[in-house]
Amino acid sequence: MVLINKETPPRFMYPQEWQHLTMFILLTLDGCVDVMSKNVLWQRCVVLERGSMVLSISMLFLLLVSHVQVSSKVELQVHSLLISVVFLLMLVLTAELWAYGSFCLQLIKNFLFLMMGSWLMHTGFILFRPISGFPWKDDDIMFVTIFFCWHVMINALCLLGVYGISSFWHHRYSPSLRLMGSKEALYHENSGGTLPAAAGGRVPRQE
Repeated sequence: MVLINKETPPRFMYPQEWQHLTMFILLTLDGCVDVMSKNVLWQRCVVLERGSMVLSISMLFLLLVSHVQVSSKVELQVHSLLISVVFLLMLVLTAELWAYGSFCLQLIKNFLFLMMGSWLMHTGFILFRPISGFPWKDDDIMFVTIFFCWHVMINALCLLGVYGISSFWHHRYSPSLRLMGSKEALYHENSGGTLPAAAGGRVPRQE
């Protein structure tokens, strides 16, 4: 792939392709940082992982903003919706640097990652391989927003289902919780003046 042609004056070639390549490199490097932090370093550096992710998403946002300058109406609408998701994700990841462990931020982050992934896949079908076999017209721009809203609802329901099933399984079948419950019951039975029985030991008989 050529970057600059040999004409006079020289001009840059294939700007969208170079932008796509830069996006892929950014996300790949972010993944490499995660792998190194978890498997190569002596101690995992969570701050490094989160900082790398914020930097990658921020540069991805800048690339997407300039990506829509030469686009049709349908392509502009598709990328504008994607830009809104990436912008919100960038804000959430930045806030998570100072509020690490916040359940609400983690929930929103997971939802936005789901939105970015599903909408990116749908974008490929809209712009490059429409299901009907015919390219989208500018009159169909309203349906782009409608499909995006469907993605929001479907991803929210999927996330709600995953968290609901996980929460139910954790509270219903978690071995650690059952063991904790048995220890608490044993403690209450022996709270009348004797010490709780140790794990695997005998309960002292009361005269």
